[in-house]
Amino acid sequence: MNEEAGKYYFVSDLHLDYKKGGSDQEDIFIEFLDYLKNQSAKKLFIVGDLFDCWIEYKQVVPKGFYKLFTKISELKKAGTEIVYFSGNHDFWKGTYFRDEFGIEVNFKPISLEINGKKFYIHHGDGLAYKDTGYKIAKHIMKNRFSQYMYSILHPDIGIRLAKHSSASSRRYSSKKNYSKRDGLKDFAMNKLKEGFDYIVMGHRHLPQKLTENGGIYINLGDWIENYSYAMFNGVELILYRFYDNSTKKILFNEKIY
Repeated sequence: MNEEAGKYYFVSDLHLDYKKGGSDQEDIFIEFLDYLKNQSAKKLFIVGDLFDCWIEYKQVVPKGFYKLFTKISELKKAGTEIVYFSGNHDFWKGTYFRDEFGIEVNFKPISLEINGKKFYIHHGDGLAYKDTGYKIAKHIMKNRFSQYMYSILHPDIGIRLAKHSSASSRRYSSKKNYSKRDGLKDFAMNKLKEGFDYIVMGHRHLPQKLTENGGIYINLGDWIENYSYAMFNGVELILYRFYDNSTKKILFNEKIY
């Protein structure tokens, strides 16, 4: 399917946490959503790890994020379609996003065409080298029986345990050295050789742009340090910074690559 021309935005790895009254990080992202509404964005791709952890029970969802969900509803009503990918921190989703916001959650990578350009979109988890421990844990956590057993826990206990595990996982990932052998990059380069024009991923927390075989690999970075996002205008995919973490100023669209 070839998507129509328009402005398409990509963002990942916000790792929003549960805090009473929200957080500065959440407020900055809300500013970003307002910016997209003013730009008449056609589609927003959230490429995983919007939340630092998300566990959804049949009758209970995590407390908080009221301002964020209100803004997401406003953006949807303004005509922007939102495409959500589960990451390694927010994969445990039921039907809440579909039922409340009309947003389907993608649990696998997708490929699509936008204005004749072939995109492959993947959060990026599970692609790093020497990540056997995570791959085993991922298999266990996504197993239906494991999730059923976890769901027996009281939500207060389950979410508290998940928050602790997510924080430990994020600290572990932040210490990874990608400088020598980067599994995400190698995966993307191979995909470009297959004929894709753009590979878009997150997970690595470092904005990056690389070319191969006439195509481009973009890593979206994060919203912990970099506050970066990508925009496809129908002609090219550009990586921008929305907020300067050192000066604490909104930049909107400062070009990175």
